Amino acid sequence: MTSPSREGLTEAVDQIEGVYRSEGKKFLIAFGSALRTRKLYPLENEQVQKSFDELAATARTLHQVDPTLEMQISEEFVYINKTRLRLGLEQYSALGHVMETFKNAGAGIIAVDEAVSREEWQELMSVLVEVKPHEDPHDYLEELLDALERLGVTHISLARAAESDQELDAEERAREVARRTYRQGVAVTQDVVNSVRMGRTANVRRMKRAVQGVVDQVLNNELSLVGLTAIRDYDEYTFTHSVNVCIFSVALGKRLRLGKRQLYDLGIAALLHDVGKSRVPIEMITKSGALTDEEWHVMQSHPWFGVLAMFQIHKEGDVPYRGIVAAYEHHMKVDVTGYPRPVRRRTPSLFSKIVAVADGFDAATTRRSYQNPIQPDDVLREMYTNRRRGFDPVIVKELVNLVGMYPVGTCVILDTREVAIVQGRLPEHDSLNRPVVRIVIDAEGKVVTPHPSADLNEKTPAGRFRRSIVRVADPAVFGIKPGDVLM
Repeated sequence: MTSPSREGLTEAVDQIEGVYRSEGKKFLIAFGSALRTRKLYPLENEQVQKSFDELAATARTLHQVDPTLEMQISEEFVYINKTRLRLGLEQYSALGHVMETFKNAGAGIIAVDEAVSREEWQELMSVLVEVKPHEDPHDYLEELLDALERLGVTHISLARAAESDQELDAEERAREVARRTYRQGVAVTQDVVNSVRMGRTANVRRMKRAVQGVVDQVLNNELSLVGLTAIRDYDEYTFTHSVNVCIFSVALGKRLRLGKRQLYDLGIAALLHDVGKSRVPIEMITKSGALTDEEWHVMQSHPWFGVLAMFQIHKEGDVPYRGIVAAYEHHMKVDVTGYPRPVRRRTPSLFSKIVAVADGFDAATTRRSYQNPIQPDDVLREMYTNRRRGFDPVIVKELVNLVGMYPVGTCVILDTREVAIVQGRLPEHDSLNRPVVRIVIDAEGKVVTPHPSADLNEKTPAGRFRRSIVRVADPAVFGIKPGDVLM
């Protein structure tokens, strides 16, 4: 009997971990959904029963790989059978409620064996929905375990997280802080836009905390946060776009030597630049075809709507007036030939010019219902060379210096035959065409997970660059979503 080759074992392990990552995300979502619906409705409710069906089904899929399913949560990291999940916005939405429940319960690990019954899932959720903050989570966990045992739950167990499993390198911890900052920004933007749309009071204090987080991250770890702007989620475009514009604007402001207080005001202006669209009919914003003249007239009114909305928000929490001006001016263009047309001669403010550049770049590189994305390097070239676009050339040049010749999210082919996604550019390097990338496909054509970072400035002992970019490629050709790689 011949022993399996090392390559064969490696491939088998990769396949198993791939199942854990893909099905583990579904399990996390199903677990969070079951917990949420059970908290809202009685056990016999149809929606509750459906959520249990989905939870049991996702668990069975994972049990086909291993008879024991273990999910561990700690510090916003999630592991399925020791394999760490790479979470997107949808999974983080489910994680928040699950993580809070686990924290209050004093638990970090849930282990489920393949003999688990549907009734045991129901009993578990009925116990977890009653969990409240406790002075001594350790004792509380013991009480919960006793309660589960009395209810006949023998194939599910809870335990405290093993701290030794949570050791991460400095780079990964910095990336996780950036992810948390980005998620907070998306959640805050969603809350503000929905509040304006429904005529409710926006939570200005929460919004200010989110922007402060962005400013701190840009000042301390620009690469990690700017790297997340490649998410550009189609379904969450309104919210991710606003956060991306906020990040780009603050990073540009830093390069233009603005002080921290100015960066904070700029971040508020950028996050709220499109708040006026909350008063434009949603079917007009998501329309796949060309707008009629009447619809375009309404769309061009969104800067005015934004001014009105921001004055209302200003009453609740002192939004800077410069932010209100930026909402009004960000489509005017530097020669004031854009919209809205001013009554008197004026020059757009610096904040407005910065937000306009950030807005134009992110919008052009994002897939929407009425446009396919343009490759980031082509967008930069058009913004810089075509003055009819109306962007300030000095600020566009700073954007090029920020993101390099190959902006964040660009898919590139390397001379090593590897395929990679540009993560960002290290500010300490002068070269604009040698960013940091994350390898997605190796030289043999195999998908690499997790995606290792590679600095294209790195050289061999002989003084040659280890990797260089050969050309830009369409990530869709390889089935790659840049946001998933960088998240």
